[in-house]
Amino acid sequence: MAKIHDSIDDRMARFLLGQPVFFVGTAPLAHDGHVNVSPKGMDGTLAVLDPHRVAYLDYTGSGIETISHLRENGRIVLMFCAFTGPPNIVRLHGTGHAVTPADPDFPTLRAHFPKERTLGQRAVIVVDVHRISDSCGFSVPLMDLRADRDILDRDHLRRDPDYFTDYHRDRNATGIDGLPGLTT
Repeated sequence: MAKIHDSIDDRMARFLLGQPVFFVGTAPLAHDGHVNVSPKGMDGTLAVLDPHRVAYLDYTGSGIETISHLRENGRIVLMFCAFTGPPNIVRLHGTGHAVTPADPDFPTLRAHFPKERTLGQRAVIVVDVHRISDSCGFSVPLMDLRADRDILDRDHLRRDPDYFTDYHRDRNATGIDGLPGLTT
């Protein structure tokens, strides 16, 4: 049975920040649209901004579904699973929005994250959390983390800045359901 929490307290913040991977779920309003679930990882890319707000760094990648869905309806859920230690699953339901490097709030939000990994950053996704729940996680497997993958970092380092502008324009302008993604 899920327990509902009033806020993200210090203990929960430590749990969230201690997970090497979390999952982001969004969906369009259309009944025939595609529900999207994206794994997120890389150390230092999640921040707890306050007891009802979290953010994560979004990097240039293959799809733009999260941003497209957030632009349309704002609905989002983040799920964190304990793969080590005591079993636990935490879900953060809320409304989100993307803050891109062109937005005036971007530098203030970006300051919550380590300075590394600036190349290829697409947005900071900010989530205003209105439901915080945890559940047992008894069936989640125990797994050992070997390391963060460095493939995205290496790929981005070999690109010139124009690559990202072109990629965002050509591949991130709309999502798979035709919803607007990034504007350039």
